[in-house]
Amino acid sequence: MLDELSTVALTEDLAEHGLRRGDLGTIVLVHLENGYEVEFIALDGESIAVVSLSPSQVRAVGKREIAQARAIENVS
Repeated sequence: MLDELSTVALTEDLAEHGLRRGDLGTIVLVHLENGYEVEFIALDGESIAVVSLSPSQVRAVGKREIAQARAIENVS
């Protein structure tokens, strides 16, 4: 189980939010039902999405991983 404020990486694309596998987010709430609310933020500080995710949709960030910047499309 991951903790609140942990940085996590998506394990699958979330096209409806413009997010891709490997995008980084922060756990803002741990659900008792074994899931997470994860916030994804652009590098300029804009909140892109807050999404309810199951444990299989995120993973802990590991050692010797590197972040990558990419532009995100506008999603309604």
